[in-house]
Amino acid sequence: MSPSEATPPADPRARAAQTKRDRTRRALLDAADSTFGSRGWARTRMEDIAATAGVSPATAYNHFPTKHALLGTVYGPLVRPLVVQAERDIAAGRSMVDALIDQLRALSRTTFRNRKLTAAFWAAVQEYTIRVAGPADPDDDIDPRVLAPIPDSLRMIIECGQQTGELRTYPGADELSAMTVNILMQRAVNFPDDPPETAAELLLTVVFGSLKPELLMDEDVGERPFRGAR
Repeated sequence: MSPSEATPPADPRARAAQTKRDRTRRALLDAADSTFGSRGWARTRMEDIAATAGVSPATAYNHFPTKHALLGTVYGPLVRPLVVQAERDIAAGRSMVDALIDQLRALSRTTFRNRKLTAAFWAAVQEYTIRVAGPADPDDDIDPRVLAPIPDSLRMIIECGQQTGELRTYPGADELSAMTVNILMQRAVNFPDDPPETAAELLLTVVFGSLKPELLMDEDVGERPFRGAR
């Protein structure tokens, strides 16, 4: 639970201190969003973000111990609505094919709208993955992969579809969702100006080519059934 979500302290002085802390945290997140988005991962320092937020570097590090933690916290809110939607689709018993199509289109739009921030986030993930030399640890609260788990919504839907028999069981949900997100992140770096429809078509073709290839062999839709996906 973030400080702003906690029960407000009863003591007025404690409440004032908490309010100041919440405002500082918000200022740092807003500064990080704009700075990472404009300068990228490598050219942004915590000191730059602190200056933009109007606080000292020591204050910035008190809230966020590393750049990885700060950027992961900035990117996390972009991911959460997709996870919530996946949970709702699963709970409602919706077709996982339809749910997956909507997820991949939404994810493509989200990364396109935030493409500079996405490129910075991807650089942070790559650097952190090399540093820890392994998969994400759910208990690591500074790992950007934990703070903004982009593959989670895809994994949940694929896993559900595989369990119900709607989707083929290979590749596994963990591997395919991670591979799909890797492709999307790389596109944010290498093809930042490509419209989201282009990315969505590629991802949908790759994913369903593995999980439900009959969708790609329907003579009525031709070789590119997801062309112009929105």
